[in-house]
Amino acid sequence: MRSHAPSLVGRDLQLGLLESALADTRQGRGGVVFLVGEAGVGKSRLAAEAVGGALGAGMRVLRGRSSTTGPAVPFRPLTEALMSLFRSGEPLDDSALGPYRPVLGRLIPDWDTGERESSSMVILGEAVLRLLMAAARGQGQLLLLEDLHDADPETLGVLEYLVDNLEYTPVLLLATVRTDFSDALDLAQSARRRGAATLVELPPLTRPQVDGMVAAQLGTDSPAEVPVPVLQRLWEDSAGSPYLVEELLQSMIGAGTLVQGPEGWRAVGDLRSDVSSTLARGILRRIDRLGEQGLTLLSAAAVLGRRFPLSVLQRMTDIDDRALLSHLHAGVAARLVIPDEPAPDWYSFRHSLTVEALFTQMTPGRRAELARRGAEATEELHPELGGDWCALAAGLRCEAGDRAEAGRLFATAGGRALAAGALGSAVTLLSSAERLLAAGADPQARAEVLENLLPALAEAGDFARAFDLAEDLHALDGAGLSPARLATLHTRLAKVAHTAGRWGDGNRQISRAREVLTSAPDDATAAAVDVTAAYLALDTPGPDRTQHAEKLARSAADAAERYGLPVVACQARELLATVARERDPEESAAMLKQALTTAERHRLPLQRMYAATRMGGNAWLADGDTAGLLAAREEALRLGSVSIVHTVDGILVLDSVLRGAYDTAREAAVECLAVVRRLRLAPAVRYVLTAQAALAAHLGDRAGMEAALAAFAEWDGSGSQEEPLGFGLARAFCALLEEDRELARAELGSVLTLETDNPSTYHLSGTHGLVLLLDVLAGTADRARHDEITATAVARMRWNRQFVLLADAVLLGREGADADAAQAVESALSVAEPYPLAQHLGLRLIADAAREDCWGDPVGWLRRAEHYFHGRDTPAVAGACRAALRRLGAPVHQHRTGTSGIPEELRALGVTVREFEVFRLLAERLSNKDVADRLFISPRTAEKHIASLMTKTGAANRADLCARSAALRSA
Repeated sequence: MRSHAPSLVGRDLQLGLLESALADTRQGRGGVVFLVGEAGVGKSRLAAEAVGGALGAGMRVLRGRSSTTGPAVPFRPLTEALMSLFRSGEPLDDSALGPYRPVLGRLIPDWDTGERESSSMVILGEAVLRLLMAAARGQGQLLLLEDLHDADPETLGVLEYLVDNLEYTPVLLLATVRTDFSDALDLAQSARRRGAATLVELPPLTRPQVDGMVAAQLGTDSPAEVPVPVLQRLWEDSAGSPYLVEELLQSMIGAGTLVQGPEGWRAVGDLRSDVSSTLARGILRRIDRLGEQGLTLLSAAAVLGRRFPLSVLQRMTDIDDRALLSHLHAGVAARLVIPDEPAPDWYSFRHSLTVEALFTQMTPGRRAELARRGAEATEELHPELGGDWCALAAGLRCEAGDRAEAGRLFATAGGRALAAGALGSAVTLLSSAERLLAAGADPQARAEVLENLLPALAEAGDFARAFDLAEDLHALDGAGLSPARLATLHTRLAKVAHTAGRWGDGNRQISRAREVLTSAPDDATAAAVDVTAAYLALDTPGPDRTQHAEKLARSAADAAERYGLPVVACQARELLATVARERDPEESAAMLKQALTTAERHRLPLQRMYAATRMGGNAWLADGDTAGLLAAREEALRLGSVSIVHTVDGILVLDSVLRGAYDTAREAAVECLAVVRRLRLAPAVRYVLTAQAALAAHLGDRAGMEAALAAFAEWDGSGSQEEPLGFGLARAFCALLEEDRELARAELGSVLTLETDNPSTYHLSGTHGLVLLLDVLAGTADRARHDEITATAVARMRWNRQFVLLADAVLLGREGADADAAQAVESALSVAEPYPLAQHLGLRLIADAAREDCWGDPVGWLRRAEHYFHGRDTPAVAGACRAALRRLGAPVHQHRTGTSGIPEELRALGVTVREFEVFRLLAERLSNKDVADRLFISPRTAEKHIASLMTKTGAANRADLCARSAALRSA
């Protein structure tokens, strides 16, 4: 007799949460719920209840499941879920998708026009979101994705976008995730922390719940009708796992140790046995009841994987339709397999233990033979091996012992993943291919794999593995590869070295590539060598490195046009844009636009990301705008480009320093530095250490600055692109905050020397801004020098522009153009608005010149600067400002350091001096930003002070607090 559970046991709370979420979704308030628990705890059973509830309420249900067979295939669960939209026969109004419809061709083959404008994962996420909303039909929609712990990185990238954007839509995303460590679990926990998702944890069943489940399975009215030893044994052996309770109970019944008689259920014989062996024997007994043909069918299915396609299974076993369906229905009745509902014609085993039990019945030879037949069936039915069929066939070929063919198939699947920007899947698939082909006799095939695997590893940040593979190039040198192929491999490794900041290693690989090509010149291959050499040249110390890099890049760009090499064309234009930025921003922008267009036209997601990152960098330098960099970072995250993510992170750390967001900068720098040091990502390490040095300098911490710069030197800092920044943004500013202007000029003199010996494309070191201002103040730069500097594009970058405008103001004041000088100061203050330290330091620097030449408002500027530097505890500058005010005969404000100025009733409540300053301003009902501007603090700090005041005073709300402040002022 079989047992059956008519209802869900012990999950009332979780089921209630799901029912509430579904009800909210039908009202247009969707969201995300992650069901998290151990294998066998009942996640799928609970999800099935949610599906039933959704369907009963008239909602549309889309279901997808991650693959557990072989390497993960990009977008598998999403494609599976969305394809069900087109199997229902109901028309779908796709007019709301607009330009996003072609983007969905990556997931919906019928919509793949081959003309997708963009490979952006952000855009793909938005496209999926719009499709889900369009398909919700006003009644709400449930998107169920099961086994997310097996999902590919690309699916998780799209889901991360959905998680953050489903709240006010008629769509509920329900996903099941195991508690084992996985990226999916990280995504779920991160979403819960920021309030973007609900995480429903399914604990093991309690003893009463297990007893209740057993009673329900056996069809009794209560656990009291079940023998106590049975309940005890099931509780001890199952550890509260519903799946194990079911399986162990079935095993007891099948073994005859639990029987039903006229007086109910009774235990017969010894209930004790090894859990795993008991389960295996129980499963095999049920399989035996299906007959020999049933055993053959399920054995073949087990070789295909836990999920298996009926079409392939039928072809490899040669069973007719009637017999196939008969055995499958019997397997379902025996609780061995279940229909894989999201995918038509797919079934799956209820548990991995069933697959393992079947394997124990097979000899290695039998298993290999079934795998061979499975691979042949897959290839016959799907000759192109599109989608995940290629990875399935590769896994089967490997199981069959055909390592060479398996390696070639994994290589094909990996190449497709890399072309689609799916780095995580590409590395997994290509690594499998390389491992299989390494011991084979086909060096050509292995070389093809390495050509893709090396750059994929570099983008993923696995430099150690990439350089380990470099040793294999020596073996391939004498393996009969063509010179072009060998040169390509050396070039790919050179690119890896460049990404890792190892320009010496990279140049050696370039030399080897050129040496190989001398015996058989190949212009197309030489173009790829040239563009990689150009990037290395830009980083290799030397006075002509910029010119040399530009020459190589132009040669590569010309060859790319002649031979139709889109990747080389993109790379060359991106480098040319970097070089052109110094002389002509419009030329730089045009180059990047060309690179972006080429990348989109040829579906090159990584090159598109590079172009977008450089565009974001240009915008940041020009206007201080980080929006483009943040968008590029999101793109890099979804593509898995570790190097770009951390490159952008370094820039954002420096941006926070310049903006005075020191706490943010400090935390981000520590977090980023820990990762990039571990990855040995030298350029990112140097940039973040430079930002840390600038942070310490801007806080007046000379010891901290020197420590950061010493660490910088250990990472090949000498002669690097980043080295001038350490002098211009760190040492020079530290000296100015110590009121040592001559030392600052000396440090900036070092910058000029460094830039002459090793030109840099990082343009914030001061050569076109702060140097000019200090030279003008010192009388060593005149109007002609100013005009020479301002004619350059670098001087128009926002950080530099503030100092150039101040230098112009000083010169105008000397020339007697007082009104124009004052206007130049106002323009400088406007440009410097995001950079409070630089803004107030600029006022301090020009005040003496304004006093001497009788123009502007030196008293007002000094007071403003003194207030700022006193508030940030920079005594040298604050004292210098007070001394200058005294020289001008202006009264000097005495800062209150105690609490004597605070009214007694507020002082008794613990109100601090700064809180009282905020409290007084609230009488004017100012915003947080206005309060912050008045007190030279951040809006966030103002907000915290106001919250503290409300707590201490007991004010009901902000309006009440403002009223109390006004009352105090009028008293």
